[in-house]
Amino acid sequence: MREIWIGMGAVLLYFLVAASGALLLRKYVYIEDEVFRKSLHFILLGSLLVWVLAFSTWWHAALTAVVFALAVYPFLHLAERIEGYSQFVTERKSGELKSSLLIVFGMFAVVVCVCWGWFGDKLLVLAAVYAWGFGDAAAALVGKRFGRHALTGKHIEGRKSVEGSLAMFAVSFLCIIAILLLRGGLPWYSFVLIAAVTAAVTALVELYSLNGMDTITCPFAATAVMLPLLYLLGGGI
Repeated sequence: MREIWIGMGAVLLYFLVAASGALLLRKYVYIEDEVFRKSLHFILLGSLLVWVLAFSTWWHAALTAVVFALAVYPFLHLAERIEGYSQFVTERKSGELKSSLLIVFGMFAVVVCVCWGWFGDKLLVLAAVYAWGFGDAAAALVGKRFGRHALTGKHIEGRKSVEGSLAMFAVSFLCIIAILLLRGGLPWYSFVLIAAVTAAVTALVELYSLNGMDTITCPFAATAVMLPLLYLLGGGI
């Protein structure tokens, strides 16, 4: 229980400081909507690092991720009654933030259970989630500003571009290989192969994910590709 209380305290302090700072900045400084959306996205991604560092037991981390989401959900539901709330937090549709909260932390819990609980490696949690998280942010920002070559198809939703998908691949690759090199256990060229294949699959899955479900499909795809490759190449799992 001591670990749970200390860990939750660290997580709550992180969100208090990070979220308050972002909201105050939004109130007093002009920030483009898409940039602010991604700043909230980065805050969520940063919380995963706090979870991984603050807890030494995987199921404590997974359990508190779910409990945290369920505890915060009612407050966000009440906040929706405040006039201008949806516009202020740049929701694309009403209830988006609270729904995303449940999806993101549910995804955190599952990836923690698989990568840390089953395979015993908390760094792989970061690799799987950040392959999606930072890559998706890069795709959105680069695609919106520099996207010139549209990608269209029956199962491609919204406005997506070659430039955005390439940005996602590049950033996902960098995130994965940086974490795998930190983890060690294989020659660097094996990590290049793993990172390249995982990033390519993650970018492809993001391209064909509908209704914002890339939050789930991309980290799960990254996990499903990265772990078998590590096992096959003798990466110690």
